[in-house]
Amino acid sequence: MIRRFVFFIIFTFLVQCSTSPTGRKQIILVKDAEMNEMGTAAFSEMKTKTPVDTAATANQYVNCIVSAELAVTHDTTGVESWEVVVFRDNTPNAFALPGGKIGVYTGMFSVAKNKDQLAAVIGHEIGHVIARHGNERVSQNQLAGGSVKILESLGKPTVAGALGLGAKFGVLLPFSREHESEADIIGLELMAKSGFDPRQSVELWKNMSALGGSKTNELLSTHPSDATRMKNLNAAMPNAMVLWEKAKAEGKRPNCQL
Repeated sequence: MIRRFVFFIIFTFLVQCSTSPTGRKQIILVKDAEMNEMGTAAFSEMKTKTPVDTAATANQYVNCIVSAELAVTHDTTGVESWEVVVFRDNTPNAFALPGGKIGVYTGMFSVAKNKDQLAAVIGHEIGHVIARHGNERVSQNQLAGGSVKILESLGKPTVAGALGLGAKFGVLLPFSREHESEADIIGLELMAKSGFDPRQSVELWKNMSALGGSKTNELLSTHPSDATRMKNLNAAMPNAMVLWEKAKAEGKRPNCQL
C-alpha cells in the first residue's frame, strides 16, 4: 500500500510538471478551469466586503495601464476577459487572482507616483496569474494535506485563503520569495513591452522602502527585501531597456493619467 502511494506521488510529480514563463519548473495539480472558478468566487466575495471606488478618473487610469499591459501578455490559463476593480482602501497594495481578476487599492496611488510605477505594480500582479503562482500555492497545500480535490472540500473563505486573501478579504497574504521575485521579472518585461519606463520599477521600490515600518528579516520573510528586489530588477534592466526601446519604436506610448 505504501509503495503504491509513493508511486502515485512520484507519478503525479512527473505528469503535472509545468514550466513558468521564466522557464522555472512547477508542480501544478489543479486544472486552470478550477483555479479560475476559485479566483472568480473569491473576487466576488471580496467586492461585497471591501468598498469599491467608482471614481471615473481612478478607474480610467488603472484600466488604461492594465489594457496596455494585457495587450502584450501571453496568458495560457484560459482567462477569457479580465476584470479590474479599484478598491477604496488606504493600504498601498494591489493583487490579482486566477480567472483574470485584478484589484488595486487607492492607497497605492500615493506610493506608485506615476503611470510607470503603477505599471510595475500591475505587471507584477499579472505575472502572478500567468505564472500560475496561485495554482502552485494550492497544489502545495494539496500535497501537504494528501488531497487532490479543492472546490469540493473547501468553502469560500478557505478557498480565498488558499489564494492568498485573508479571512476579511482585506489582508493579502504573500506568495513565496521565489514567486515574488519571478513576478517582479515578468512584470518588468510586461511594462517594458507595453511602453512603460522599466527603470521606474526600481523607483517604486525606493518609495516602498521609504514607507519604513517594521520589516521582517528577509530570511524569515516570504517576501524578498526591498534591496534584493531592486538588485534583481537592476540586473534584468538591460534586457528590459531593449524591450522598451522596441516598444517605443512600435508606437507604444500609453497616455495614462490620474
